[in-house]
Amino acid sequence: MKDKIEELKDKEKEAEIGGGQARIDRQHKLGKLTARERMDLLLDKGTFVEMDKFVVHHCTDFGMEDKKFLGDGVITGYGKINNRLVFAFAQDFTVFGGSLGMVHAKKICKIMDRALEVGAPVIGLNDSGGARIQEGVESLAGYADIFLRNVLSSGVIPQISAIMGPCAGGAVYSPTMTDFIVMVKGNSYMFITGPDVIKQVTHEEVTLEELGGAMVHNSTSGVAHFAAEDGHQCLEMVRELLGFLPSNNMEDPPRIAFDDPVDRRESALRGIVPENPNKPYDIKDVVRLVVDDGYFFEVHEHFAQNIVVGFARLAGGSVGIVGNQPNVLAGCLDIDASLKGGRFVRFCDCFNIPLLTFVDVPGFLPGTAQEWGGIIKHGAKLLYAYCESTVPRVTVITRKAYGGAYDVMSSKHIRGDINFAYPTAEIAVMGPEGAVNIIARKEIQEAEDPEAERKKLAEDYREKFANPYRATELGFIDEVIRPEDTRQRVIGAFEMLQGKRQTNPPKKHGNIPL
Repeated sequence: MKDKIEELKDKEKEAEIGGGQARIDRQHKLGKLTARERMDLLLDKGTFVEMDKFVVHHCTDFGMEDKKFLGDGVITGYGKINNRLVFAFAQDFTVFGGSLGMVHAKKICKIMDRALEVGAPVIGLNDSGGARIQEGVESLAGYADIFLRNVLSSGVIPQISAIMGPCAGGAVYSPTMTDFIVMVKGNSYMFITGPDVIKQVTHEEVTLEELGGAMVHNSTSGVAHFAAEDGHQCLEMVRELLGFLPSNNMEDPPRIAFDDPVDRRESALRGIVPENPNKPYDIKDVVRLVVDDGYFFEVHEHFAQNIVVGFARLAGGSVGIVGNQPNVLAGCLDIDASLKGGRFVRFCDCFNIPLLTFVDVPGFLPGTAQEWGGIIKHGAKLLYAYCESTVPRVTVITRKAYGGAYDVMSSKHIRGDINFAYPTAEIAVMGPEGAVNIIARKEIQEAEDPEAERKKLAEDYREKFANPYRATELGFIDEVIRPEDTRQRVIGAFEMLQGKRQTNPPKKHGNIPL
């Protein structure tokens, strides 16, 4: 038995050294953690249980039969994060550059299947040169096997991807079909075709960072949701994000102990929304004064900044926050904001996370770029997402709510449960100036002083329509509230809605305007 135990220890050491000390040192020199170091930081200490530690590839072409490493370049298994079960895999760049072959893929698929069966999140730590060319179509089959599981798991268990190195070619599609992507600045990149191919085909010259670095995908493409300064922060972000999410779609989101008073009143909220309807302010200032301990975990912070999304807690329970941002493009909805908001709303609805929406929206962004870019269909995605959601929904209109954008932002008409408004709210088809230019054009033109007449009529319109009371009379607003009472009113509404049961008509799935 002693000899057998020694043999097991030797195999464990061989598997744990990956591609060898020299390659580990090279990884460290690049400022990157190894796959095992990442797994240790991700999971609660001492909880990781590794699976398929000794498997090897079966390829015999190109001399590969003489190049075998235990584990085949990926570490897989399960453990706990904040004492909750998760499954995870970490690609090992020291072994074949983390490239994916058939056995490598089977290891990942195995934990994905198990996670789906037991209802636990899956976390992928990606650091791979892509498909293992020596294995040909088998490596492509391995990717497709993973893609299928990403889709089958979507909306059932949370899936999070951390891009901690290269992720290129077909490999990018698996992370993109997961719920959230975290990238590491300076050390990670994603793209379909690399700089060399682009130069050859389109004659464009671009660096890896410019093409698919962390900030490019966080701010320009919107592919990634978070940008971390280094590997440690990346893994900490993943741990924190999971703290807001249930383990699967059959559970409610987690609740934690809290000591922030439910009836806390914030007089500062009275002064945040300016009396001048054209003056900007930061909607995040409103959010932080309402949520527990002023803490807002923002998602997609650098992309489509005219809308704000993220997680917070109210009375200890997780909520998803969506808010128009008057500081950027006056809070208008455009293509990117609609995509960002729509995807976040759908995620929250998948996982039973209540939605709190702050509205200050003058409309959809005008212009040929938006119309030709498909704002009609893209804007409809945010509308669709709200319409199909059945989680508890509370809406607070802080100021402008004009036109179709009023409808879209979780209005009463698309099944908003409780809709509040501040006294500063302006709910109308359009702004007073635009409205009088249409409905009183002839009157203005024939006036002795057209500009003075326009101002007078606009003021009359504002007094009559640009306020919350007409909508309140019609029952479209449940209550006009004092800003300082927002926290108490919102928490009370969500408490009332805890037992909400709402279903959509039976169907295979809807046909969202993609």
